[in-house]
Amino acid sequence: MDQLDWNQLKAFLETAETGSLSAAARKLGLTQPTLSRQVAAIEKAMGVTLFERVGKTMALTTTGLDLLEHARAMGTAAEALALAATGRSQAVGGVVSVSATDAVAAYLVPPLVRRLREQDPGIAVEVISSNALSDLLRREADIAIRHVKPEQPELIARLVRQASASFYASEDWVKENGHPRCAGDAANLPFVGAERNGPYLGFLQQHGLPVTEASFSCHAEHSVANWALVRAGMGIGAMMEDIAHQTPGVVRVLDDVPPVIFPIWLVSHRELRTSRRIRVVFEAVAAGLQQAA
Repeated sequence: MDQLDWNQLKAFLETAETGSLSAAARKLGLTQPTLSRQVAAIEKAMGVTLFERVGKTMALTTTGLDLLEHARAMGTAAEALALAATGRSQAVGGVVSVSATDAVAAYLVPPLVRRLREQDPGIAVEVISSNALSDLLRREADIAIRHVKPEQPELIARLVRQASASFYASEDWVKENGHPRCAGDAANLPFVGAERNGPYLGFLQQHGLPVTEASFSCHAEHSVANWALVRAGMGIGAMMEDIAHQTPGVVRVLDDVPPVIFPIWLVSHRELRTSRRIRVVFEAVAAGLQQAA
């Protein structure tokens, strides 16, 4: 196509964002038939199919997903242009979503959100607690805190620092069972397991701990519940040291077992380069995670 119709592009972008012709029409102040014609027009002009109807939902095709990132970038640029024209280009506001594992989301992210709110009250942070790797390319989150480096070249990643995890038990448990120091002391002691029949047993064995399936007194796949069981005196469990240090009533055990070292990556999509609010949150989270060390 020789010339892009901005109204058609907005129709495509809003339909993709809302997943509904009626919702997109309301947001743009158009009638649904008018919006539908604009979507059909951009599909015809490009010679591609951007949406498939799934019930009442407009689902993006593979081609639509490929073009969505470009449309978003153009929309962000247009928004920045409008702000600059009205002298409001320095205003920072809107919602930014941050994804993290449940333990990081529960213990490390809230203080960062509070400080950010004090610094930039116009920004509202949506915290997404998920142990899955959020698909930033599909915008499940704007920013993700990860423990592995992303492989997608489209993503922007920064290694914030190296973190560590060690083994802990409750103070009451230590009073009752003694304080195990070396790996050999772990034999016949109860552990709080993660997923059943998963890799956690192998993880413990790789660290020289003489444990078996019978060593687990209970299981909890999610880290927050797992940590609660450790604090309740159900046995020994692993936790990130940043979180353990701020948790009262727990004691580091198996002190002679080296801590597990792992990276903390902060990841975002390409809109980081064009969205000031995402950059502000990205830098604030990076600085906060570095200070948490």
